[in-house]
Formats: sequence, structure tokens, C-alpha cells
Amino acid sequence: MSVSPYWNPKAETMSRVDLRRLQAAKLKAVAVRARAQSPFWRKRFDAAGFDPSMVTSIDDLRRLPPMTRTEWMQAQQENPPFGDLLAVPKGSAIRYHHTSGTTGRTPLRVLDGMRDWAWISECWAIGFWGFGIRPHDTVFFAFSYGSFIGFWGAHYACEKMGSLVLPSGNMTTEQRVRQIVDMEATVVCATPTYAIRMAQTAKDMGIDLPSQAKVRRLIISGEPGGNIPATKRLIEGLWGGKAADTAGMTELGTIMMFECEQQPGGCHIIEDHFIEEVLDPETLEPVPYGERGERVVTSFGRGAVPIFRYRTSDLVMKVPHTRCSCGRSYDIYEGGFLGRVDDMLLIRGTNVYPRAIESIVRERPMIEEFRIVVERVNNVDEITVCVEVRDDPVLDWSAFSFDLAKDLSTANEGLRINVDRAPHGTLPRFELKAKRTEDRRPR
Repeated sequence: MSVSPYWNPKAETMSRVDLRRLQAAKLKAVAVRARAQSPFWRKRFDAAGFDPSMVTSIDDLRRLPPMTRTEWMQAQQENPPFGDLLAVPKGSAIRYHHTSGTTGRTPLRVLDGMRDWAWISECWAIGFWGFGIRPHDTVFFAFSYGSFIGFWGAHYACEKMGSLVLPSGNMTTEQRVRQIVDMEATVVCATPTYAIRMAQTAKDMGIDLPSQAKVRRLIISGEPGGNIPATKRLIEGLWGGKAADTAGMTELGTIMMFECEQQPGGCHIIEDHFIEEVLDPETLEPVPYGERGERVVTSFGRGAVPIFRYRTSDLVMKVPHTRCSCGRSYDIYEGGFLGRVDDMLLIRGTNVYPRAIESIVRERPMIEEFRIVVERVNNVDEITVCVEVRDDPVLDWSAFSFDLAKDLSTANEGLRINVDRAPHGTLPRFELKAKRTEDRRPR
């Protein structure tokens, strides 16, 4: 008996017309409920003249202005700790999580009920199944299981699917590598940075992962590295398995896109659970297929914290579902996340994206870690990429750094980018989201 390549065949392969009808019905239901039960959304809907009971199409959503993180944070500050977004009594919640804090110092705080967590794990199951993970797999989570939502939903999705779960909690990197080998894990879940770090640690331990481990799939999430071809190739070479990109948000509670087994160069959007708009970040007008813009997301599944038209600051480019041969009717974000609106660095009149720098750096397996430093020297902005390379007595650093600087300049409109060598072991290592850019310029 053949096994379906889809977790939910009906939803994943329905026609685009039926999908839009389903989205409209779900939008109306969740918006009617949010207006009745969430003070924040009732005020926002009424101010915009948005009547959820009159929704007939997802286009009606455009009558509602996009919501920003700043507005969410302001609601939290005015009515701590959760603001007035909640659409359920606080006492009905079973889980608390907050953002990882990569943007700003104060995290966004969220609550979830039992139905929310059933939905959260369902979205993860769609993505895991889509990349070929099955009940016979043993899945290792290189994740600390703290208040950051991270891979929590993926853990429960694997239990739902029937896979054996190996949580690693507060293990050291060496202990994690040893358990992956000893327990014959076939799937590893980690950030791209930490997947590289575990592989480097394995080499230091004398373990050759491609020959000694059983890992056939890597689910990488939490950073843009999962959709940077050079980073993905590096990870796959270090582990000997196929790597897939996924992306989620604490604000949504789960993933909203995943890479299927066909790996079409991007990630499918889980469109029966979300409406994903791509807007010009300046005009907030929609951009067509094939043009870069900012993700603005509406969620159908999270009941405790409803989300409508949330500006994510993620830069994406949507292309039609026909780009992939897997048969899903979900549209695709080509290249996954292409960067962030607020991550761009303006250096001497040139726009520089850290993602573009990583794509060049990761082409060189000799580099174990790197950091981007921006400073103002004699009233001139300078950008330096500090790299930490493996000890190699035959490395010609002068030629190596010259070639790297040349490639970085070519990829950034001829901008001069300095390259420095950091002593081995001095750059920070990361388990969760890496913070590799340090802008030291005065504000």
C-alpha cells in the first residue's frame, strides 16, 4: 500500500478557486470571533469600518490597516503583560511563550489553549510529512526547550505522526552529537548555525557524521541560512543528509511555510491556515508574483491571540505553486526569506544585506564562523567581515582574504568590504538564532 506524500491530501491539493473560498470562510469566522472577544481587535475593526460579518472574499481584508510589532508592544505596555489582544480568558490558557528577543529588548508575550496547540502541531506535521519524515523516523531536537517557542510545535507534531522523539534539553554539544549517533537518529532539527556547529564538534570528536550517523533529513529553521544555497550545501555535505528550510514565528505559534521533498528552490505557504500578502514596504500596496516585498500575515488557527495583517518585516518573493512538481496548490516563497526590512545596512550609499554576505562566506568550508562589524572611522562608514578559519598549515591567508574580499565587493555593487581573521575559537557560537551583525556606528 502506497503512502500519500501529503499529510492532508484534500487541503494540500485543492484548486486555487476552492482554496480562496476556504480562506474567505475561515477569515470571516475568525474575524467575527475576534471582534466579539478581543478588545484590541474590536477597536481596530471598528476604527477601520471593517465589519467581519460582511466578509465575502479575502480581498475584504484590505480594508483593515496592517498591524505592526510596535502597536502590539504598545498594547502590552498599556495593559501588561499580554495587552488586550487576548480573545480567551487568561485562565483557559495552558502554555506561555515569548519571542527570542532578536529585535528589541522587550519580548512579545503570547498564551495558547489546548485547541491552539492542536493546530500548532498540525501545521508542523504538514511540513514534516511534506519533506518525507514518517512514523519510522527517530527525530532529534537540538533545542533547549525554554520559553522561546522554537521547535516545541515540531516536537508535538512528531508525536502526532508516530515518530520517536529525542529531546536534548540542556545537553552539551558533545552530548548531543553522541546521542545522535548512539540512538541512530534519522532526522535532526536545529538552526542552520547550530547544525554546522554540531558537525564541526563531531569532527573534533573524531566522528564522521556521513559514515557513522544515520541522519537522512535535517529540518533547519530560525535563521535565513536554511534557504541560502551555499549554507544548505555546506550542511548537507557535513551531515550526509538532505536539508530543508522551514519558518515560523512566535506571533503565529507555528510554521507558515515548508520545503517539500521536490525542493523547488523555495518553500510552500500553508495557505489553508494563513493568508500571506506580499506588500511594498513603503506604499503597502500589493506586489505581483516575482517581485520582492514584505510579508503581511493573517492567521486562522490561533484562537487565544488572533492575528490579522501583521507586518513581519520579512522580505519575500512569491511565485505560483506551479513552480513545483509536487502537486500542492500552495504558492511558494522563492528562496524562502530573503532578508528583513530592518536588517539592511546602508554603507556609503550601498544597501548591504547580511544574507548576501553569508551566501559568499558559506561558499568557503574553511570558514567555521564569521561576524559582520560596521564602524564609523574618520567620518566614513567601514564594514568588516571577521572570519574564523580552521587551522591549516598550508592556508595562504593573504590570497584567501583577498579572494574573499573581492567576491564580497562584487556581490555588493563594488563596495569595499574589509576582511579580518579572528583567532580560532574567539567568535561566539550559537544554539538558537545567531546574532552576527554588530553595528557600532553612533545612532
